[in-house]
Amino acid sequence: MTPAHVRHYAGAVILTILAVLAAVGPGAFGLSDGIVSPPYSKPAWLDSSIASKTILDVASDISSGNVGGTSGITWAYDAPSRVSIIGTITDGYLEWITPNGRYRLAEGAGELDLDARDIPFKKSLGIGPFENMARVLFPARGSYVLSLSGGGNVVMTIEGGRWGLLGTDHRGRDAAALFIRGIRISLIVGITATLIAALLGVSLGILSGYAGGFTDTVIMRSVDVLLSIPTLPILMVLSGIWGKGLWNLVVILSIFSWMGTARTVRAMTLTLRDAPWVEGLRALGAKRGYIIFRHLAPEAMPLLLANIALGVPGAILAEAGLSFLGLSDPRLPSWGRMLHEAHAYGAFTSGAWWTVLPAGIGISMICLIFMDIGRKLEERADPRLAGGAPGGIHLAFAPEPDTETSMERE
Repeated sequence: MTPAHVRHYAGAVILTILAVLAAVGPGAFGLSDGIVSPPYSKPAWLDSSIASKTILDVASDISSGNVGGTSGITWAYDAPSRVSIIGTITDGYLEWITPNGRYRLAEGAGELDLDARDIPFKKSLGIGPFENMARVLFPARGSYVLSLSGGGNVVMTIEGGRWGLLGTDHRGRDAAALFIRGIRISLIVGITATLIAALLGVSLGILSGYAGGFTDTVIMRSVDVLLSIPTLPILMVLSGIWGKGLWNLVVILSIFSWMGTARTVRAMTLTLRDAPWVEGLRALGAKRGYIIFRHLAPEAMPLLLANIALGVPGAILAEAGLSFLGLSDPRLPSWGRMLHEAHAYGAFTSGAWWTVLPAGIGISMICLIFMDIGRKLEERADPRLAGGAPGGIHLAFAPEPDTETSMERE
């Protein structure tokens, strides 16, 4: 197997994996789109000296005779970045037992919604408003116990600085879930915009090349005008006017992506328009629509497929560029949007590379895969690009007879 075949198979496998991830979504892997950990938490595999998220749960029911309860943990890290407590207590109190002493976190009856960053909570424990309460609750390494006296159900969440496969972004959202969401957006925008542009380019290219005359002039001059317009500023202006929705972006990209396909298909149609077999169809009374849709359009299909595959990277990069500039829908977690938020909220200066590299590598990888597919389809459409006939079939032509040798034999 040649390196080229290995590359094609590897690209097909990676593209299949990305398509499956986009189809099933992050929920299939238990990943949440909401806030799961403190901002810019490191990936769980990156630094084992930092604590990961830990949950202590204590429950008791006075009516059933189950009064009170405890939940303990052995803490072997520095102080966590955040501590929060939610739940209810009934005729009792909640204590936090540390190696250095006890803290009564709540008592009486009622709902609990406590956060170590809240100043009233700090004051209730006799802690100054500017002190780090997490350091007070976790003064040293050792054993800690959450004790509930009475009835109720209490959950204590201890959030360290590690989370998941790719850490978290500036809001504390799972970067792995955002990455998987970004696959779907990139594929939808890239494939849909390119498909619409390719169909539009093939239709106008065949019409222009076959009809000729005034129709050809109007279409080709429109192509020249659109090609002379700087694309990025126009995309920015139209995104601001039409809105930042996903389908608005698809339509905008489609409008400015069909011209190259139209020119290529027009040139092919001009070579076929005066071919003997087309003249024969006209002589037999075949209508223009029949010739175009039955014969010319199938001839353009290999070009159509190649242009779709080669156009997808351009559409994906255009979407990523607009998203990076903040011109996409902020509700759509695309890869470009991930890079925009990483740049806007200090991921570069904070050293949170896990919010930058996955999106950048994803954009580069998927563009290279589609470019490789497009190149392969081009070789199928034009065997001269591959140095032979498609599918490895080499056509053998009979050599011309040697005239001088034939005459001598006679």
